[in-house]
Amino acid sequence: MKSTSRAAFAFIFITVLIDITGIGLIYPVLPKLIATLIHADISTAAEYGGWLTFAYAMMQFICAPIMGNLSDRYGRRPILLLSLFGFGLDCLLMAFAPTIWWLFLGRTIAGAMGASYTVASAYIADISSPEKTSPKFRFN
Repeated sequence: MKSTSRAAFAFIFITVLIDITGIGLIYPVLPKLIATLIHADISTAAEYGGWLTFAYAMMQFICAPIMGNLSDRYGRRPILLLSLFGFGLDCLLMAFAPTIWWLFLGRTIAGAMGASYTVASAYIADISSPEKTSPKFRFN
């Protein structure tokens, strides 16, 4: 494996690891954060948490093809870096959110930029050698 491929794999791995770690850090504290913001009990906060998760997932569903097209046009690495920027913005919004609507804004941005898994998969397909790629993923 060439050193550029190893560096690219490391970049992809670190990017996806940051995304996944962020989700793992956010979800345990989210119910208490929501309960504090809406001044309600934990069961009501869990309902809002479900809607926040829905907003995140819906934005990923909508934006994954858009992010894929943007990565085809401008390159995989810039779109993955944009994704990390969006995730960082979401973390800042969640840290300083004065209302529940700021959390919705942050989760929406994170969902739109969190469609990086599609771009990461395409990047891996780009740098993988043909003999290591599954035949169903070869387009030639």
